[in-house]
Amino acid sequence: MKVPSQPWTLMYSIYRKVIPTVHQFLDFWQMKAEAIPDPELRKQALMSIKTKTFHCEGGGIYGLLAGNEAANIIKFIVAYQTISDYLDNLCDRSTSLDPEDFRALHEAMLHALTPGAEPVNYYRFRDEQDDGGYLNSLVNTCQAVLTTLPSFQKVQLSMRELCQFYCDLQVFKHVKEEDRVRLLEEWFENHRENLPEMTWYEFSACAGSTLGIFCLAAYATDETLTEVTVKRVKNGYFPYVQGLHILLDYFIDQEEDRVGGDLNFCFYYQSEEEMIDRFRHFVKKAEHSIDQLPNRNFHYLINKGLVAIYLADEKVQGQKKVKETAKKFIRFGGLSTFFFYINSWVYRRK
Repeated sequence: MKVPSQPWTLMYSIYRKVIPTVHQFLDFWQMKAEAIPDPELRKQALMSIKTKTFHCEGGGIYGLLAGNEAANIIKFIVAYQTISDYLDNLCDRSTSLDPEDFRALHEAMLHALTPGAEPVNYYRFRDEQDDGGYLNSLVNTCQAVLTTLPSFQKVQLSMRELCQFYCDLQVFKHVKEEDRVRLLEEWFENHRENLPEMTWYEFSACAGSTLGIFCLAAYATDETLTEVTVKRVKNGYFPYVQGLHILLDYFIDQEEDRVGGDLNFCFYYQSEEEMIDRFRHFVKKAEHSIDQLPNRNFHYLINKGLVAIYLADEKVQGQKKVKETAKKFIRFGGLSTFFFYINSWVYRRK
C-alpha cells in the first residue's frame, strides 16, 4: 500500500481505511468498558471513549505508514491512546490528588511499551480498584502487537523516552493546584539544556503528545529500519510537531478550562499577539523538522491536517475570541490547512 502524499489521497485513505478500522477496535474496547464492575472506573472509561474518539481517529492515520500492517498498527494505536485518554480522565476527574497515585496509574503506559513486563495493580493508591481486567487487557494488547514488529527493538528506547515525558507531565499537572506550576517549572529546568529555546509551558505541551510513539511504531514494521531513521523520526516529532499538536488542544479548550479552573498552557502567554507569534514559530519549526523524515509529504500533510482538525472543532465556534484567532492560524497554515479544515468541519457535523 502506497503512503498517501497528496491531500485528496490522504483524505480518501482516512475515510475508507483508517476511520472504519479505528471504530472497529474502539467498539471492542467500549464493550469491555461497559463490563467494568466499579461504577466510577466504568464511567471514566466510557466517557474517555465517547468524548475523545477523535484522538484515536487522528492517531490511527499513522497506520497508513505501515503498508499491509496498517490494521495491526491501528490496533496498537487505538489501545495505547485509549489507555492515555482513560488515565487522563481518571486524573482530571480524580477522587485523588496524590502524585503517587498518578505515577502508579501511568506505569501502565510504560508497561504497554515493554513486552514481557508483568502487569501490577495500577490502582493501588486509590479507592476504586475493580476494573474487571480492563486496563491490563489494553496493556497486553499493546505488548502483543509490538512483539510482532520486526524493528521494535530499534524504536523501543525512543518510544519509552517520549512516554516518560508524557507520564511526568500527567503527574505534575494533576497534583494540588498550588503545586502544579512549581513542579512543572522544576521539571523543565532539569531538561532545559537539551531543548531549543522555549518556555516551561511550551515544553509541557511538547511532552503531552503520543504522536511520536505512534509514528515510531509504524516505522518499526520495516525490517530494514536504520538507527539513523529512528533518530530522525524521534527528533522530527519531538519537540515541535508534538508541541504544536498539544498547544492546539489547549487552544480550543480555553473556555472549558477557564470555567473548570483547569491548567491551560495558553493562559501563560502575555498576550494574544505573543501566542499567535509562538504558534507560527512552532508551525515553521515543525515543518523544518519534518524535512528530514522519510515520507516527508505524508508528515507535512499530517502537520497541516492537525491544525485544521483542531480549528474545525465545534468548541471553537462557541468562543468568539478563539474563533477570530483560529482564522489567523488557518491563514498561515496555507491551502492544505484550508482543505483539511473544510473536510474536518463537514465530517464533524455529519
